Amino acid sequence: MQLPNLLDLGGVTYDLSSRALVMGILNRTPDSFFDRGADFALDAFYKKAEQLIADGADLLDVGGVKAGPGEEVTEEMELDRVVKPIEELVKRFDVPISVDTWRASVARACYEVGAAMGNDISGFGDPEYLKAAADHQACVVATHIRLKPRVADPTPTYGDLVPDITAFLLERAERALTAGLPKTKIVIDAGLDLGKSAEQSLELLRASASLADQGYPPLLSASNKTFLGVQFDLEVGERRMASLAANALGTALGCRILRVHDVAGVVKARDEIAMILNAS
Repeated sequence: MQLPNLLDLGGVTYDLSSRALVMGILNRTPDSFFDRGADFALDAFYKKAEQLIADGADLLDVGGVKAGPGEEVTEEMELDRVVKPIEELVKRFDVPISVDTWRASVARACYEVGAAMGNDISGFGDPEYLKAAADHQACVVATHIRLKPRVADPTPTYGDLVPDITAFLLERAERALTAGLPKTKIVIDAGLDLGKSAEQSLELLRASASLADQGYPPLLSASNKTFLGVQFDLEVGERRMASLAANALGTALGCRILRVHDVAGVVKARDEIAMILNAS
């Protein structure tokens, strides 16, 4: 397995050859599937950010719209939810900030106040998304989704799951290169639960080594997701250990950004895996 080694994030170059980055999830949504809006109020939001960093988060991912179906969130509403809070996070903390959005206008506004990454679950569905990133030399995450965000996809079908998704991600990475982003600013994500059944998401998790061989650092977003609940018959609040196991497996197979709720637990597992990989 030939792992991509370097990621240029916010002007800092990270060597990912044997150590993954832990990305703490920071929601500014009143209807998050996991925290149900617990961190939506700004005081709670900043307190949660402080806790995630104290727990060892390498970067924070701020989202203003949940990925699944729900009430409409307009562009104006999303801008209001994330831009000023991201600006404040940049002022308060010395970690890179990612904005979880598929709207180019929101990504651009966040880059202008200091965000270093755009985490786009739509696979660059907005034709202006990559230009916004290139203009600010921000990192991007190219994610596979079968349809589009916020649209239910109850019966996803593929010709050949892993090759189909790999081809999609490589094509999106090529778009990013063409737009003017260097390879060190491109991350790929198989998009577990996004237009995949539980069985398909598990297959993709097990195929993480194949994705890592493609030359771009894979991001793993498995934390508390539906496929774990289905596999182990667990409600959302019961999926901590399954999430830790999924992230440990993904790390061992080459995933190099771990997007998680339980930062402290994943940091500990990540560090122990790194010690094993680096032991002589």
